[in-house]
Amino acid sequence: MRSRRSVLAVPGSNPRFLEKAQSLDVDEVFLDLEDSVAPLAKAQARGNVVKALLEGDWTGKTRVVRVNALETQWTYRDVIEVVEGAGERLDCVMLPKVQDATEVVWLDTLLTQIEKTMGFEVGRIGIEAQIENARGLVNVDAIAGSSKRLETLVFGPADFMASINMRTLVVGEQPPGYPEGDAYHYILMRLLMAARMHDLQVIDGPYLQIKDVEGFTKVARRAAALGYDGKWVLHPSQVQACNEVFSPSQEDYDHAELILEAYEHYTTVEQRGAVMLGDEMIDEASRKMALVVAAKGRAAGLSRTTSFRS
Repeated sequence: MRSRRSVLAVPGSNPRFLEKAQSLDVDEVFLDLEDSVAPLAKAQARGNVVKALLEGDWTGKTRVVRVNALETQWTYRDVIEVVEGAGERLDCVMLPKVQDATEVVWLDTLLTQIEKTMGFEVGRIGIEAQIENARGLVNVDAIAGSSKRLETLVFGPADFMASINMRTLVVGEQPPGYPEGDAYHYILMRLLMAARMHDLQVIDGPYLQIKDVEGFTKVARRAAALGYDGKWVLHPSQVQACNEVFSPSQEDYDHAELILEAYEHYTTVEQRGAVMLGDEMIDEASRKMALVVAAKGRAAGLSRTTSFRS
């Protein structure tokens, strides 16, 4: 899977931001045509996005465009103009405010038609589905299984909070009057279960207090602890913290690789299924857990500093 520790949102209506984004150390950039773009600027933003994809240097980054929600009049033109104009330089299309599996099927069908028309590889462009209201969450299992193109579920907290009448104006923090526990735990876990059931990644949404890096880090750690693959970033100040939170430590990465190497040796050379690695017993379950940590470490570019000696 693509690494998506840090997912940078960039308004498609701002050429300066589109250029700046290319130099930031993020795993994914999504060029936005939706909420960050005013209605009268949307047509021009499409052109900006196509130009940025064709002429920009996005080396090492997953390139995504967020189109407008299917309930609007802009969506089909967003998809057609961007994919026909720069489809060979595009990795995924993000569909916001997904409420039903049929919406993802619609996007899949339109992408297939464009790919066939343009002579692109059919099925190469992926889809990210953003869940932003109660209906979308209730239908998330069907949404997660709706298309082979689907790579990621994304939590959209601001619209979601509004859709359930949550009494707060702050995105990312606990609502006032909720002093114990986590008001978002059920939502995050529900998305996580649906994503993992279909082997998808799952991404936490933004933290809007962009100068509060400490607050961002705390919220990001919550999502990372649950098993999320990454989080949106809205400002360069959040990037380093995000990459660190969603990467394993060097110690954990080394340990995971050590488990994998030792388990491979013991099960193939010595043909034993449960053994001791120092003071730790390792078995098939240990291998599965180590695979997760090792994969995240490799995606983050970590290198081993230890090796197994039988």
